[in-house]
Amino acid sequence: MTSSLKKLHIPVEHTTLANGLRVVVSPDHSAPVVTVGVYYQIGFRLEPHGRSGFAHLFEHMMFQGSANAGKMEHIRLINSSGGMLNGTTNYDITNYFESVPSNALERVLWLEADRMRALKVDEENLRNQRDVVKEEVRVNVMNQPYGGFPWLDLPPIAFRNWPNAHNFYGDFADLDAATLGDVREFFRTYYAPNNAVLVMIGDFDPKKAFALAKKYFEDIPPQPHIPRANVSEPQQTEERHGEVPEKLGPLPAVAIGYTMPARGTPDWYTAAVMDRIIHGGRAGRVYRKLVLEEQIAVDAEGGADLFETNGPTQMVTRIFHKPEFTSEGTVAIYDEIIDDVQNKIVASEEIEPVKVKFRADYYSMLEGGMGAAMPRFGLMHYLACFTLFDGDPSLVNTILDGFLAVTPRQVQEAAKKYLVPANRAILFRKPVDAGAAQ
Repeated sequence: MTSSLKKLHIPVEHTTLANGLRVVVSPDHSAPVVTVGVYYQIGFRLEPHGRSGFAHLFEHMMFQGSANAGKMEHIRLINSSGGMLNGTTNYDITNYFESVPSNALERVLWLEADRMRALKVDEENLRNQRDVVKEEVRVNVMNQPYGGFPWLDLPPIAFRNWPNAHNFYGDFADLDAATLGDVREFFRTYYAPNNAVLVMIGDFDPKKAFALAKKYFEDIPPQPHIPRANVSEPQQTEERHGEVPEKLGPLPAVAIGYTMPARGTPDWYTAAVMDRIIHGGRAGRVYRKLVLEEQIAVDAEGGADLFETNGPTQMVTRIFHKPEFTSEGTVAIYDEIIDDVQNKIVASEEIEPVKVKFRADYYSMLEGGMGAAMPRFGLMHYLACFTLFDGDPSLVNTILDGFLAVTPRQVQEAAKKYLVPANRAILFRKPVDAGAAQ
C-alpha cells in the first residue's frame, strides 16, 4: 500500500544550544504567519510524589508575569500583535504556544525566554492560581456529570505505580500544602532549557530563526540534574475492577482499558491500527455492535493516545449504556467484539479504509489541529513530541510508514497478545440514585 504513496517532505532542521535547549524549525512560506511552541518535559505523571497537581498548576502560573513582562502582559502583547496563544498539560509534557504574524516572531521569542528565565513566582500569584486550579476541578469534575470519566477514574484502577495512578488534577491537600519554596524549586528543576524544546514553524528564514533562538535563550542557565520519574509498571497478572458512584448523570457507564505496547515498538504500530478497527468512530466495531446492532448503548467510543505519551498508556473504550441492561452484561457483549478480532483475520475491505482514514487524520493534524484554530498546531505538536520522546523530529516524515505497513495477521496476533483479561482494567460508573435513570 505504501509504495505508491507520495512520501512526506516537510522541511525540518534542528540544533541544540549550549545550555541544552533543543530548537526545531520548519519553514513554510505559504502565509505570513509563524507558530511557536515551547514544550517542557514535565506532565501529570512526571510530577514528584507529594506534588500532585503541580504540572497543571504551572500551566496557570506561567501566565502570571515574568521579570520584564508584567501580569497578563504576555497575553496582551500577543493579542495586540494579531495573534493567539494557549497552554496545555498532558501526561508527559506541558506546552505553551503562540501563532502570530511573522513580523512578531522576535517578540514571541523574547516573551517565552523571559518567563523561562525568570517567572514571577510570589505568594499572591501562587494563592490566586491555586484557587483557580481548585475551582477548575470543582467545575470540570466534581460538579459535572461523569466528570473525570474515565481519564481520572481509570488510572488508579489500572496501574500500581504512583506516577501513573495518582490524581492528575491534583489532590487539594497537596495543592494547599505547597509552599512558595516548593513552587520555586519545581520551576527551577523542570522549567530548565535542557528539559525543553523550542519549535518554530512558518514564514521565516531558518538561519535567522536559529540566531534569534540563540540570542534570547542560550544564556539561560541549564539545570544540572533533572529527576526522572520511574513510570514503569509491574507485570499485570489479573483483570482489575473498580467502581465509582455517579452522582449527577442518569446512565450507567463502563470504561475498559487495555495497556498498550511501548512507544516505537513494532507492536505499537500494530496496536494503533487495531485500535482504529475497534474504535473507528461510527464505522468502528464497538459503535456498530453496541449502539446500532444490539442497541445496548446510547454511545460508545474510545481510542489510545499515541504520539503525545511516553509511558504506560491504555486503549480505552467508554460506554454509556441503557439502564435496563447491566454493566456486566454490556461487558459480555463487548467481549464478543474482542473475541472476533482475536479469532478472525480482518478482511482487507475493512483494514484498508482504516489505514486511509489513519493517513487522512495524520495529514489533517499536520495542517491544523486545535480545531484548526491555530495554524500548523499539529505539526508543531508532533515535532515537539518526536524530539522530546524519540530524539528525532524528522520522524514526522516517516512515522506513518510503520502504521500503513501493518497486516491483518499482525492485528490478530496483537489482539491475542494484548486484548486479554490479565492486561485490562474495568471501571463501572453507576448512578447513585437508581430512580435518576428512569
